[in-house]
Amino acid sequence: MLAWQLFRLDHTRRALASAAGDSALGRFYADPFPDLGAPVASLDYCALDFETTGLDAGEHAVVSFGAVSMQGLRIDLRSTRHATVLTERTLPDSAVAIHGITHDRVAAGMALREAVEAILAALRGRVLIAHHAAMECSFLDAACRRLFGVPFRCPTIDTEVLGARWCERRGETPPAGALRLSRLRERFGLPRYKAHDALVDALATAELFAAIVAWNNGRNTPARRYVSRT
Repeated sequence: MLAWQLFRLDHTRRALASAAGDSALGRFYADPFPDLGAPVASLDYCALDFETTGLDAGEHAVVSFGAVSMQGLRIDLRSTRHATVLTERTLPDSAVAIHGITHDRVAAGMALREAVEAILAALRGRVLIAHHAAMECSFLDAACRRLFGVPFRCPTIDTEVLGARWCERRGETPPAGALRLSRLRERFGLPRYKAHDALVDALATAELFAAIVAWNNGRNTPARRYVSRT
C-alpha cells in the first residue's frame, strides 16, 4: 500500500466521520486509523467474530459477537467482549444446530445498537482481524448503514487470506476446507478449540495471526503487507 493510498484512506475516514456526526460510528472515525506503514508488531488490533442466522448480511442477522484486543502480537485477555444479540429475524434450526444459540437466549440478548456501539469502541484506533473477514465486514457494514446511515470502513487483516498466501509460499494448492480456521491452526501447531463460539473463534483468530507473523519472522514487516481490506 503506497503513501497516496494511505492518504486516500485517511481522507475517506475524515469524510465518513463528518457524515456520521455525533454517534458511536462518528467517534470511531474521529480517531485516525493505525499507521499501516509501521511494523506489524507495533500496532493495536481487535480480533472479531460473529455468529449469525445465515450468510447474507442483507437477509440475516448477527446473534452473537466475540472480540479480543491485541497490543502488537500480545493478546489481552482482559479485553474480551462477548454477548448474544437480540434480533427479530427468524432463527433457523440449522443455525441453532451450528452455534447452539437458542431462541430464548436471543430473546434475552443485547440490542443491536448496543452491540454495534461496543464493537466500534473496541475497534477504535485498531486494525480489525477476522477469519474470512468478508463475513464480519459485511454484517458490520449493514448494521452501520441501518443504524447510522453511513458505511463501515476499517483496515482489516483476514487470516484466511494470510493462510492462503502461506500455502502458496510453500508451493501448496490448499484442498477444500484447508483454509478453515481449525485446519490452519492445526498446521501451525495451535490447540484445538470448540468451533462456533464467537469469543473462542475471535481468540483462535488472534492466536493464528500471531503464529503466522512469527512463522514469517515478520515482527518488523510493515503492517500494510498483512492488510487485505481497507
